Amino acid sequence: RRARFVSKKGNCNVAHKNIREQGRFLQDVFTTLVDLKWPHTLLIFTMSFLCSWLLFAMVWWLIAFAHGDLAPGEGTNVPCVTSIHSFSSAFLFSIEVQVTIGFGGRMVTEECPLAILILIVQNIVGLMINAIMLGCIFMKTAQAHRRAETLIFSKHAVITLRHGRLCFMLRVGDLRKSMIISATIHMQVVRKTTSPEGEVVPLHQVDIPMENGVGGNGIFLVAPLIIYHVIDSNSPLYDLAPSDLHHHQDLEIIVILEGVVETTGITTQARTSYLADEILWGQRFVPIVAEEDGRYSVDYSKFGNTIKVPTPLCTARQLDEDRSLLDALTLASSRGPLRKRSVAVAKAKPKFSISPDSLS
Repeated sequence: RRARFVSKKGNCNVAHKNIREQGRFLQDVFTTLVDLKWPHTLLIFTMSFLCSWLLFAMVWWLIAFAHGDLAPGEGTNVPCVTSIHSFSSAFLFSIEVQVTIGFGGRMVTEECPLAILILIVQNIVGLMINAIMLGCIFMKTAQAHRRAETLIFSKHAVITLRHGRLCFMLRVGDLRKSMIISATIHMQVVRKTTSPEGEVVPLHQVDIPMENGVGGNGIFLVAPLIIYHVIDSNSPLYDLAPSDLHHHQDLEIIVILEGVVETTGITTQARTSYLADEILWGQRFVPIVAEEDGRYSVDYSKFGNTIKVPTPLCTARQLDEDRSLLDALTLASSRGPLRKRSVAVAKAKPKFSISPDSLS
């Protein structure tokens, strides 16, 4: 089976190797931190605080050592920082200054202007670390792809007739009550192609239009919708036949749903893809929206269910060139139920009969 370009969950199956300009990632440190995995982010979060506490603890200890506060009975009577007698006490004072715990046992005096300057510098550094790390954690928890977890696509796509034309169809839905504003949907066909000059393009992407009940790419995703693409002469699926829908076929259709989250105002994007063997020919999605007690009810247990419908076993090109295939299919589908009904009526026994004696 061919490798997917986009997984069913929307992850891009691309591995970046041999990147020589690694310094470009450091030019955007915040995005790099947000893109890291949670264990790495928490490790950096913890180490940034520990390193800053240790660094300023060393500074406070050097100030106390230079002023003679560590040796009892030496130096002036007023220390730069009270109750600092060792590196451990300097480390505790560094934590108190940066996180503003303030137990009250240690404090900076007016004896040393350098100590006051270090106090200001450590507070500024602590605020910067808090802003960067808390902002990073907030962005990781509020990333747009989290909202995309509740945007679902049907497991299979189908190809069937609609208004006398072969159409590629899929179903999309939103599990949350909060809506996706200005939702748009796009579709691309990805396959390996070769140019007339002999250039091999391993991932040739072709945009194809998709439509919904009101036309256009904009959708009102308040209930599950069936999105379809009319396979016409401009479609890359124009020569796709039922015999081509197998796992050896070099074909992948990527569907991208994009919109603005109503509650946060962040743009989100949900993606999925369909390989050739995930496209069902001659089937249609079953209805899942019904009116109950004055409101519309959606049964998500039937979200991906399909039923077989009469569909010509030919390409869209062959159907356009020979419309008699569609006429024959329509005639056969219209005669089928009548013939079955007539046979059933012929075999049915009457429930009662009227004898001639009863009429006399």
